[in-house]
Amino acid sequence: MNAPPLRGFDLLGVPYDGQSTLGYPGSRDAPERVRRCASWINMRIQDGRIYCLESNQEMEVGDALFVDCGDVEVFPHNVLATFESTTAAVRRTIEGGRVPIVIGGDDCLLFPVAKGVHDALPGRIGIVHFDAHLDLMDDSEKQGRYSQSSGMRRAIELDRVSAPDCIQVCERHFNFPASGRFKRDKDLVHLSAREVLRIGPQETVRRILEHTAGADHLFLSFDIDAIDPAFAPGAGAHEPGGISSAEALEMVELLAPHCAAMAITEVNPATDHMDQTSMLAAYLAFTFAVYGSQAAGHETRQMEAAHVG
Repeated sequence: MNAPPLRGFDLLGVPYDGQSTLGYPGSRDAPERVRRCASWINMRIQDGRIYCLESNQEMEVGDALFVDCGDVEVFPHNVLATFESTTAAVRRTIEGGRVPIVIGGDDCLLFPVAKGVHDALPGRIGIVHFDAHLDLMDDSEKQGRYSQSSGMRRAIELDRVSAPDCIQVCERHFNFPASGRFKRDKDLVHLSAREVLRIGPQETVRRILEHTAGADHLFLSFDIDAIDPAFAPGAGAHEPGGISSAEALEMVELLAPHCAAMAITEVNPATDHMDQTSMLAAYLAFTFAVYGSQAAGHETRQMEAAHVG
């Protein structure tokens, strides 16, 4: 049997932080910084191959593994128009037979990226949500309905996104009791950062994939504050006790072959140190592309079917 074709990945920037109602604003500047860092990594592809030092092997990734498609159109004073633009860009990428990697922007973008995946692909959509926070606020006088604190809540309201098909990873410390009640009522589970640090990357990913096995497609949403601020100071919020950059990269590597899209949000150059966090985000994106390009079987066939349809 012939091997499935290599998957290609499109980098899409969304320079929008209009819903950064808490924490530090400034993530609108992340796409340009991450893009610059990613180009420095992407140049290492030669004749469609890249050398991986972890495995001491060359990997075939193709000549169009990681294509920068520029920024999605944003509307600074119209969050719903920005959502529509983001959703349409994600959907076009998937329907074109490629995999979107979206660089935010604040974490309100979880919802429109999830909707783009939902609208482009058939079946049940699961979300793997790396974040220090639950993002399950419904509505509030201070933040409204579509803030950075509501992305996951809005996403699981989509028709084919069911909370039991989703999992939250690296959440920590304290949150609103109302969010805890909602989570339990909807059977939405999480692996706390403390648990992830205890069991390690490989067991964490095993549990993620076991829990989401009923979903037909997975969307990986990665808020950079899932990583400890010692490794990622350029974030919209600083929550101590997170995972390391090495642990994050290993988990993204292991999850990539199973995912139909990725978003990296809340990278904030205004709080960063010498582009440390932007470079980490670029490596997360490139790692997702390299290892995701090797995906075989179910996910590739489903995406090809959607493209043909």
